[in-house]
Amino acid sequence: MNAKKIGFIDYYLDEWHSNNYPKMISKQSGGRYEVALAYAEVPSPRPGGRTNEKWSADMNIPLETSMDELIEKSDVLIVLSPDNPEQHLRLSEAALKSGKRTYIDKTFAPDAETARAIFDIADKYGTPCWSSSALRFADVYKDVPKAISRLQAFGGGEFKMYLIHQLEPIVKLMGCDIKRVMSVGNNKFPSILIEFKDGRTAETNQYNGADFSMKLGYCDGSYSELKVGGEFWTRCIDSLIEFFDTGRVIVPHEETIAIAAVRAAAIKAAAQPYEWVGVEV
Repeated sequence: MNAKKIGFIDYYLDEWHSNNYPKMISKQSGGRYEVALAYAEVPSPRPGGRTNEKWSADMNIPLETSMDELIEKSDVLIVLSPDNPEQHLRLSEAALKSGKRTYIDKTFAPDAETARAIFDIADKYGTPCWSSSALRFADVYKDVPKAISRLQAFGGGEFKMYLIHQLEPIVKLMGCDIKRVMSVGNNKFPSILIEFKDGRTAETNQYNGADFSMKLGYCDGSYSELKVGGEFWTRCIDSLIEFFDTGRVIVPHEETIAIAAVRAAAIKAAAQPYEWVGVEV
């Protein structure tokens, strides 16, 4: 049986996701899917980063010079550009007009308006699509037993790029009904307080090198701690394969739009600490 062809659309290749997804997808799909084609626009801006041509040769994945040709030749599509979400609307438009199942990498969009615009294209052309941080799929977030009143999330990484990995599970666990955010950290250790419309709160905390974890205070007054294991990438890729097989959208669009709105507000709040910034979802 011939493997179904996945086409990569990226802003630049030679980033962690494009370097690792091909082997992960092939292994976890039992060879039913393969990254067969790739398209990108600019060379890697990272010092020592590979050109797209060098990435293609090293990965043994043909490089297409036309996005339209890549879409035509592919069975399903992945729009990457994980570090440049401002490129996603432009990079995903042709894919979403194709009707082919399309996964768009995290961070989905720089703001809620752009997120809605992307989903509007998908809806107009009947194209199944979704997006997520891989952290959403950590086993510890599956069966949180009770309603949450207060949540503190912890993790590492650069603020704008890695904030998504805390926001994704927060919205998954607590919902989209977010009122406002406030920056309560500093430039070295960013922290964002999130207030929901019913008074519940969540807080993101970024410490370089910290493991992903949470402290949960439940509405009944009880408490628990969660620590993320290393299985979340496997679960994420399994969900991606399920989507390609079935066309079932894994993450509700309204959650992805809410996450984009909170992230945009958080970035604004970081520039004016201890002042509330409203969230328009």
